[in-house]
Amino acid sequence: MNNIPRITRSLIIANVICYMLQMATENVMGADMLTYYGGLWPAQSPFFHFWQPTTYMFLHGSLTHLFFNMFSLWMFGRIIEQSMGERRFLLFYFVCGLGAALCQIVWQLFTGEYVPTVGASGACYGILLAFGMFYPNERIMLIFPPIPMKAKYFVAGYAAIEVFSAFNTNSNIAHLAHLGGMLFGWLLITWWRSEARRPRTRKNKYENWHTADYDYNLEQRRRQERVDELLDKVRTSGYEGLTEEEKRELFTYTR
Repeated sequence: MNNIPRITRSLIIANVICYMLQMATENVMGADMLTYYGGLWPAQSPFFHFWQPTTYMFLHGSLTHLFFNMFSLWMFGRIIEQSMGERRFLLFYFVCGLGAALCQIVWQLFTGEYVPTVGASGACYGILLAFGMFYPNERIMLIFPPIPMKAKYFVAGYAAIEVFSAFNTNSNIAHLAHLGGMLFGWLLITWWRSEARRPRTRKNKYENWHTADYDYNLEQRRRQERVDELLDKVRTSGYEGLTEEEKRELFTYTR
């Protein structure tokens, strides 16, 4: 557990503790009081409260639900946290979770569903999307069928399944929340990248010697050369072969 980055480890621990509290309140009071007060109820429900778009992320419907979400968080979250850094990763996690809650609330307004939503799935789907965007050509081994697949195709396949399931199944799974987590994750990463690529006019005595476009293009070429060097190292020795500084560089230059 100590090998897991701090924010990812803390999120896993928090989710496990909350699930144990769910079980405790159910056994003692005869009902899952945490889900009653902390689950995400539809906005038109009298049980809806303003804190629920945050608290629902730490509650789960079953041990299996908890296990698969935490496995996904462990598998992909530790890599994305190392790439983004602690603060940005924590912000990303909550933006994806809150975005998932917003999409689920809107969906329930149209469908009239009247059940609470729980789980970190929306945030975890956002992290999965981030992995596909940062490392699109990394290969993921599927369980069934047992074949390797590039991350970008794996993520696209998951998104397609969620879109199909949202409109063609009547299960209690919050497919729109999953898609909402991916959508808000994509929006945030896209915004970060656009901010990083925005050219900045020089503000020193040499500003008459170079234009902003010249400086921007020069910096882009330098960054691309460095990215190529880091990706070559990843291909030869794997992601874990990078130093912490190189991991931060890779995230900074590819975001």
